Amino acid sequence: MSDTVLSIRDLSVEIPTRTGIVKPVDGVSYDIQAGEILGVVGESGAGKSMAGNAVIGLLNPPAHIAAGEIWLNGNRIDGLRGEAMRRLRGKDIGMVFQDPLTSLNPLLSIGDQLTETMLTHLPLSRSDAEKRAVAALEEVGIPGAAERIDSYPHEFSGGMRQRVVIALALCAEPSLVIADEPTTALDVSVQAQIIALLKRLCRERGTAVMLITHDMGVIAEAADRVAVMYAGRLAELGAVRDVLTQPLHPYTAGLMASTPLASAGKARLHQIEGAMPRLDKVPEGCAFHPRCTYAQAKCRAVPAPHISDAHAACWFPLVAEKVS
Repeated sequence: MSDTVLSIRDLSVEIPTRTGIVKPVDGVSYDIQAGEILGVVGESGAGKSMAGNAVIGLLNPPAHIAAGEIWLNGNRIDGLRGEAMRRLRGKDIGMVFQDPLTSLNPLLSIGDQLTETMLTHLPLSRSDAEKRAVAALEEVGIPGAAERIDSYPHEFSGGMRQRVVIALALCAEPSLVIADEPTTALDVSVQAQIIALLKRLCRERGTAVMLITHDMGVIAEAADRVAVMYAGRLAELGAVRDVLTQPLHPYTAGLMASTPLASAGKARLHQIEGAMPRLDKVPEGCAFHPRCTYAQAKCRAVPAPHISDAHAACWFPLVAEKVS
């Protein structure tokens, strides 16, 4: 499609270790359209952040892209290195990290960081960049932006810092923003404000957003579609309402049943028994089968199920179950 901003095809990331090669991302494919928020969800270690880091070229060696393709606005970018990838960051891909205090330079004012980013990626004079820096802070809801432009990161609250990071990610007008756990370090009321801000800016600018989180509530509130990952693989992909209310994969159903709302009135919170396998000991067949109450012999055998025409990588999808 002409409005496809990001296209990932059979992406695999490998990390060589003393005991062998592990795959934190294994054969993942999905697209993100202009103006769309794709939520990427799963337990810690599922490969969510690693996939995002592969897109923006921030894999720490020896981690590397071993297979697959990454396309941004019709251009293949998985082979870019050095200066070519640095030019892409900021201009075409913006990043919002989990902790804004560590992603902002403590020695530079907010205004200097915004201005330098725009001067690096946009054909602007310094005076124009400074004016746009103030406008960017106003757009993300920083009160008294003109007076706060010379403030330093430590002079802002956590929620205000995250707004600054969003302004920094969007100031060079990227077509894709990767938001990696952008609300985890914030209280609930500020979380709602940040999610509303991301949704509004995404719609107004037509920016595609990869929203990486483990919070199903954030996914339900913000995302248009959701990709569920497990042990480096894609377990389920579909419209957020369909996936959250009528999950097809037992893992997705388990995640939804584990939310406090789904366990309301019960003596104890539901949990998925067991733990995600270590990446060097991923079982054959479906990686979820040791924890799955629906597993059959086919689930334990090679080949593993993959998402193709179906929306879930499961031999026996839960077509009859519905999570209210």
